[in-house]
Amino acid sequence: MALPLLLDDALVATESGFALRVSLPWIRSMPVASVTDIAVQVDGSPVPVAVRLDEREVEPDALHAEQGWWFIQDRLELRGERMLPPGAHDISVSFVLVVPYLQAGPSGPLCLPFRAERALELGDAASVRPHSTAGRTSGREPAGAAQDDAPGDWIVSASAFNWTPEVIRAERTADDIAIGVVADGVASTIEIEAGQVWRSFPEPSDVDVDAFRERLASAGGAVTIVGASLDDWISPTARRTEQERLAFLVPQLRAAARLGARGVRVPFGQAGPGLLRLAQPVLHELGVVLYEEIQGQQTLDLPAVAANLELLQGLDDPRVRVLVDISLLMPSLPPSYLDELRRGGVDEELVRRLETEWRAPATHQAVIAALREGRVPPAVHTLFMNLLVRFGRSDVADLEPLLPLTAGVHLKFWDLDDADGRVSAPIADIGAALRRTGFTGTLTSEWGGHEWLDADPAATTRAHLALAQRALSAVGTAR
Repeated sequence: MALPLLLDDALVATESGFALRVSLPWIRSMPVASVTDIAVQVDGSPVPVAVRLDEREVEPDALHAEQGWWFIQDRLELRGERMLPPGAHDISVSFVLVVPYLQAGPSGPLCLPFRAERALELGDAASVRPHSTAGRTSGREPAGAAQDDAPGDWIVSASAFNWTPEVIRAERTADDIAIGVVADGVASTIEIEAGQVWRSFPEPSDVDVDAFRERLASAGGAVTIVGASLDDWISPTARRTEQERLAFLVPQLRAAARLGARGVRVPFGQAGPGLLRLAQPVLHELGVVLYEEIQGQQTLDLPAVAANLELLQGLDDPRVRVLVDISLLMPSLPPSYLDELRRGGVDEELVRRLETEWRAPATHQAVIAALREGRVPPAVHTLFMNLLVRFGRSDVADLEPLLPLTAGVHLKFWDLDDADGRVSAPIADIGAALRRTGFTGTLTSEWGGHEWLDADPAATTRAHLALAQRALSAVGTAR
């Protein structure tokens, strides 16, 4: 995602040189060992750096052996032994982030290159906040959650994920931001991301969970679903065994149960038959649901998707359910996204085609051809990949086999331009379809457009919730 690496106060002087404090450009905390190939330039010249972890300095090539985590609100502090004069300096930083829960092909995890260049004013080392160094293994900052709503209700919630850019800026703590969704009256129930809220992720401590639950209960709120993670890869070459995957997941299940949430969410098909069968007794013991989220360009005619659906149907376990993200059901592309592609230099003919013929198979082929032929400018390459991953072309009728298993919905939106019902129609469609199946779950406003839009998340989420309520009321489903 296009999230900031270098904030305004990233460059500070130290007694022996400088520190460059790099923000994590991702949506959840990551293992420190997932950071590779670090390179820094100052005023056009390469500068060797060491990574500051707690009170130690570690060579970048040695990070693979570290056990700590880069909490989403912390900075990874890179220290250089070069004294810099006061004033502005042209800074460049690059690294590769190994994403341990996303696979790239059959042999390893997704590895994403990140790079940022900007002029930064040299600040004072005193501006480094005590909690701004990555690599710590636990934390004890408070936050909250509460009791669940009665089964059978249609609960319309907001996702704290909508505030991700604010979480990364770290002007408030992540738990303050999540609780603020309720305290500020945006919604009374929320989804949270375990890897955003708890510094002790991926093994949320009882202290962290209890503090969050108590504070959110005091604000009058409840958590519906916790976004969990399955980090299948220990390193770019080592994959976890099924028992190790279970051991990674279970602390997150226990945290969700302690929080009073209905369950946890993982990607559709990622668990697989082995882990699902290992997890079933734990799910029943804790009384929580494992939601498998299907989204974007996943379709039921894909062999892996069809096989996983057959597995879930065979299990027929109320503790293993489906969560449908309506990014599957996009009648057209967000105008704000198309504008961003234009600004990034994508060929106007292709952009017009995306604008008018999004669902045509030939348009999909044109997108693939543009990538293969190198016609996508590097600055928008990651954004462009949404066309192949995050934006779907299905109709609600295509989802019929999923609906009896569906217990949650993400009302995904990118911007609020509802011309021709591009935002509201998929909400009404999925609502009408679920009403026919006796759905008893949650529907959550989830904003994906913060990847390219600089908008107020509270105002944006409020407006979307109002739009969603109108769309659901029109088909007789809203509470």
